[in-house]
Amino acid sequence: MGTSKDDLDKPDWLEAELADTLDEDYELELSEPALSEEIRKIYRTSHPPPMPRVDYFRALLALQAELIKLQDWVSYHREKVVVIFEGRDSAGKGGVIKRITQRLNPRVVRVVALPAPSDREKTQWYFQRYVPHLPAGGEIVLFDRSWYNRSGVERVMGFATEDEVEQFFNDVPEFERMLVRSGIRLVKYWFSITDEEQQMRFLMRIHDPLKQWKLSPMDLQSRVRWEAYTKAKEETFARTNIAEAPWYIVEGNDKKRARLNCIDHLLKQIPYEDVPHEDITLPERVFNPDYERKVLPPELYVPPKY
Repeated sequence: MGTSKDDLDKPDWLEAELADTLDEDYELELSEPALSEEIRKIYRTSHPPPMPRVDYFRALLALQAELIKLQDWVSYHREKVVVIFEGRDSAGKGGVIKRITQRLNPRVVRVVALPAPSDREKTQWYFQRYVPHLPAGGEIVLFDRSWYNRSGVERVMGFATEDEVEQFFNDVPEFERMLVRSGIRLVKYWFSITDEEQQMRFLMRIHDPLKQWKLSPMDLQSRVRWEAYTKAKEETFARTNIAEAPWYIVEGNDKKRARLNCIDHLLKQIPYEDVPHEDITLPERVFNPDYERKVLPPELYVPPKY
């Protein structure tokens, strides 16, 4: 059963969720080691006034409630949705994907983030490794990077030849038109940040041992090859921005506003509406007078340290 509009309008529901979400945010904030005061100073001077935390979470919770309605509509009508997230390293793709999936059913909404292709996959038709991950009826698939690796990182880093890139540009418009003709709703986002903002985020990751895993050798090379990535992005837009599946650019310098803007825009791309739900009631627990719960050995329990 989905959440009804009346339930969502109740202040108690919103305040309870807001309190939980704020607690989680504080926990994440406190778990991060202190950045150097110099980095903090640079960060503050290079950013507009931040969105108030409470305002951000109120807006996010309202959008997440709408995402639940979208999920229910997709499941009920057996729709198929693909959302592609591309953009600069550290531009915020992962952050918005986390907020989209946070309250949704992983059986309906799943994230696909493929590793580098194996030797066998390198010999396949380029799109072949992506096709098995496309949605069936009633599913939403979020691609955290996609087939556009070919015109981005593979091209810039020399993993694909110019002939392979040219073949990709010739094929991808028709490939995406085929997906749309098959009934898939395809939405493509590019997360954009400035050169200075990416440098700042990389520095923050370097100084945070909890985030250093996010810095791969490819990420570090993206700093060296900033201009090459820019040229690759511009050609990608010019040759793959088709009417059936246009690109949408998300300005990512302000993480919180980028998340809200992207989710709000995504909801507007799909004509979802409320769907019928069966009422759910909690059944009575059956008590058997002959049943006696067995005492389990103490070594099976996690010791109560806290």
